[in-house]
Amino acid sequence: MTFRIIHVLDHSLPLHSGYTFRTRAIMKAQVAKGWQVAGVTSVRHTADGPSVETVDGLTFYRTPKVEPAAAPFGEWREIAALSKRLAEVRAEFKPDLIHAHSPVLTALGAMKSGLHSTPFLYEIRAFWEDAAVGNGTGREGSLKYHATKAIEGWVAKRADAVAVICEGLRSDLIKRGVAADKIMVSPNGVDLELFGDPTPPDEALRDALGLQGAETIGFIGSFYDYEGLDNLIAAMPMLAAERPNLHLLMVGGGPMDESLRASAQASSAANRIHFVGRVPHQEVERYYSLIDVLVYPRKKMRLTDLVTPLKPLEAMAQMKLVAASDVGGHRELISDGITGTLFKADDPAALANSVAALFADRASWPDRLKTAREYVEQNRNWSSNISRYEPVYRRLIGTTG
Repeated sequence: MTFRIIHVLDHSLPLHSGYTFRTRAIMKAQVAKGWQVAGVTSVRHTADGPSVETVDGLTFYRTPKVEPAAAPFGEWREIAALSKRLAEVRAEFKPDLIHAHSPVLTALGAMKSGLHSTPFLYEIRAFWEDAAVGNGTGREGSLKYHATKAIEGWVAKRADAVAVICEGLRSDLIKRGVAADKIMVSPNGVDLELFGDPTPPDEALRDALGLQGAETIGFIGSFYDYEGLDNLIAAMPMLAAERPNLHLLMVGGGPMDESLRASAQASSAANRIHFVGRVPHQEVERYYSLIDVLVYPRKKMRLTDLVTPLKPLEAMAQMKLVAASDVGGHRELISDGITGTLFKADDPAALANSVAALFADRASWPDRLKTAREYVEQNRNWSSNISRYEPVYRRLIGTTG
């Protein structure tokens, strides 16, 4: 049977983020099954383009921009605009199911558009209230935090089904009173067709960055405070003392960019820390090729304890060693000493000791790299992860064939 699915989204391709790549993987797999699939993006999709846009073979309907306003009026304007656009697309597309993806504003827009008899699945990739704390735009325990948390729970209880990316989110929803049997886990994964073949070291790039002959650790991603990159920079003098030829490569950008560069410049290991800024997605593998150990020093907070990141999986797929803080999201992905190394969160000395010990034990690298790659292939490959949605779709739509 051919299903017709509308995905309601915060933003999408051609923007590049973990969010858009996960969406791409889901929609592409559904198209490959012969299903009819479309996306509707909110006003938070910032890329310029036509009102209906095809990107990488996928069709997206854009919601027109709205005049900004102070909270909560601005958010209600966004919800109303998305609701209106979705109602227009629903009338044209006639979906069998609406699949809304967090943040909760997209789900509220879908619900406001009048779902009526159309089944509704809400997918939570992170709780909006915790993401705001992690991004520095909210404060845990504030009135806004509790209000947002209440809205998230209210929507989850009223959705026909809920999808989450990890067990941490599922457990938290159950504590909020969401029925366990309506929650499915669809974990983050790697599209091995796009990101599956490790790239040989790019020696020209290594020369350009001044890394010839160096032991190299690195971070590739967004520079948010919760990523703990200040602790990584703080660990560099200790690492430099232990490993005289070790360098740090920082690839990406974000809100913490300026302060991180200032900290690096003030460090006694400043000449070992290299910032390259954001790079096009098609160039990312060139930088992976130069890094021996990818380091993910996330700080301990609700967001990082509950949510599993995507980047460590990409590193494992690229046959790179992974060292990460022992927050809950990392523990759900990484087996310490088997597929990666875990160190105490918020502790630069523990980070330095763990990474130095990895370089002192190169004999263990081949087995660990092989084991981590096999873990991704067998457990975190999008081609197999996508199949988890189908039985839920069939149950909601009311078909078994």
